[in-house]
Amino acid sequence: MKTALARVAPRNWTIRARLTALYGGVFVLAGTLLLGSTYLLVQQRLENQAGTYGAQGAAGLQRNDALAQSLLRVQNGRPLTLTGDQLAELRKLSANVLAAQEAYRRDTLESLLTQGALALGGVTVIAVALGWVLAGRGLRPVHRITETARRIADSAGRGLHERIALAGPRDEIKQLADTFDAMLERLDRSFDGQRRFIASASHEMRTPLAINRALIEVSVTRPGASPDTRTLGESLLQVNARHERLIDGLLTLADSENDLTGRHPVDLSDVVRTVLAETADTAGEAGVTVRLPRLGPAPATGDPYLLERLVHNLVENAVRHNVRHGGWLAVRTGSSGDRVWLEVTNTGPVVHRYETEAIFEPFRRLGDRRAPSRTGKDRGFGLGLSIVRAIAGAHGGHARAEPRPDGGLTVTVTLPARTPEDQAFPEPAHPRRA
Repeated sequence: MKTALARVAPRNWTIRARLTALYGGVFVLAGTLLLGSTYLLVQQRLENQAGTYGAQGAAGLQRNDALAQSLLRVQNGRPLTLTGDQLAELRKLSANVLAAQEAYRRDTLESLLTQGALALGGVTVIAVALGWVLAGRGLRPVHRITETARRIADSAGRGLHERIALAGPRDEIKQLADTFDAMLERLDRSFDGQRRFIASASHEMRTPLAINRALIEVSVTRPGASPDTRTLGESLLQVNARHERLIDGLLTLADSENDLTGRHPVDLSDVVRTVLAETADTAGEAGVTVRLPRLGPAPATGDPYLLERLVHNLVENAVRHNVRHGGWLAVRTGSSGDRVWLEVTNTGPVVHRYETEAIFEPFRRLGDRRAPSRTGKDRGFGLGLSIVRAIAGAHGGHARAEPRPDGGLTVTVTLPARTPEDQAFPEPAHPRRA
């Protein structure tokens, strides 16, 4: 089947076009064989009839000649014999009859060939059209499987709850759809269990961390605490805060990989202004200058808290992985067609192009070998850009990074632009907080 399709149609044709070409080719071949066999049978039949009629005509001429010679008519009482010219006219008449029979045979065969070919061409066009329709109907379940798989792939793993649920006879396509549904069911349970485990473990770890923080604060602030106790308490509070940030990042990562429960109109430029105002002190302490070359309107729709976290992680990552005293970061927003974009560029250590995808993986920190002296609160967990990509994917967008030749990165996030239908959702005054 595959070899036949490859011979009939080029490789860049769709399966529907290949099947239609195969149906049309088989129909033309069968019609040509039928027309050829009919032509041969009719030709043989006419030749047999012409031979019989020719022999009968020759015998008739001889009989007519003898009869004519012996034919006598009485005219004025005298016998009349046919002349040679009269006999020649009789022979000529018989030859004309045989010629007319031959012309009829020839015209019949030509008409059969030409009109049969025209009829075959017309019926072939109709057969190809019907083959196109039937191939489309036969491939409709395959298209349904393809569309479902594409939606699941575009949802970045959050649409695994969707099933094909193909109805109909239990043929090969039905078995394929059922197998695909069974695979989705197992993947959905696996991913859902993983997300529940991360969320449950994070919540369970938050409680003892909160208790530890309260006990340390009480010990440090109580009257009569020694300087060593206060120093130890501050160190423990920093470690505890670091663990709390880790748990918060894991929760955000798990939450961003789930389906969005609510969507609201959000302008990324407004979120950027809010985040930059909150992180101005941090950037100033690090000696990083914030540039705003362009903050154009970027109307999107999504979860305000997650989008704020996305922008906050980008700015925080640009400040943390920058050069000390003299570095800068630039933030740009805008829209293009049906997409809005957010771009954060910063100076910093040189990043190779083959490392740009690795920085989006959880717990991957390129700064560990480039700035090993960073410890304490300046040292991240490798979750910032992972959360950025997860939040962008949850909103139907994408995040990518490009290294700068002089060092640093340019991280660009693209999201679907707000549509007129999204105007019906009320825009919250402030993003919600965790």
